[in-house]
Amino acid sequence: MSTPPADSPSAVAARLRAAGCVFAEDEADLLISAARTPGELEGMVARRAAGLPLEHVLGWAEFHGLRIAVDPGVFVPRRRTEFLVDQALGLAASPRVVVDLCCGSGAVGAALAASLGPVELHAADIDPAAVRCARRNLAGVGRVYEGDLYGPLPDGLRGRVDILASNVPYVPTGDVALLPAEARLHEPRTALDGGADGLEVMRRVTEGAPEWLAPGGILLFETSERQAPAALDAVADGGLEARLASSGDLHATVVIGIRAP
Repeated sequence: MSTPPADSPSAVAARLRAAGCVFAEDEADLLISAARTPGELEGMVARRAAGLPLEHVLGWAEFHGLRIAVDPGVFVPRRRTEFLVDQALGLAASPRVVVDLCCGSGAVGAALAASLGPVELHAADIDPAAVRCARRNLAGVGRVYEGDLYGPLPDGLRGRVDILASNVPYVPTGDVALLPAEARLHEPRTALDGGADGLEVMRRVTEGAPEWLAPGGILLFETSERQAPAALDAVADGGLEARLASSGDLHATVVIGIRAP
């Protein structure tokens, strides 16, 4: 039996499978379709086999029906976060102002804007690489600021935000070392490390949210199932109506805070 060419789907999938890629066949198809030359394909397969996240190899991630640019070193948007987007879309009534806090690549803001139509969209992140990437994804759609949480946002947004989506880091500091190597080695620690109990950034977001939300505005962020009770308490302590939504299929837990109308 002849050996398949090195750039054939079966040969590429075999290399990826040997490197531990669970969805080797699907990844092989994506890499082959993205590569313009055999040499480029070889480089892409080598980087993926060495542990670089697939999205960083491709330069994009699929998120809520969109192709989101993802630069090296930028947090990769997770498919489970699509559940957060869907919760926001289902709860917000005719939103006009949307803020994507801890925006990373800007995937959440881009998905909300694509589904809602014309909105006033603002996004912010503390990581310069993420800000550069988000500005590409949100060009012509919204404004992106570099800074810590609410710090860089325009003062004119106070009390006007209808949807405040914040993809806060929530991994406890002591657990960061236990994350898969793809995240631990190739994504910014600021996008992963949520402090001693994983909820430090979340508390800062919930404390400031009432000042920025419009009457009836909603705050949404992800957390783990284990952290959800403490997160709900923090939202309620901030003066918002606290709700919990979860998806077993996506393994997603979203905490929601609603400002009184």
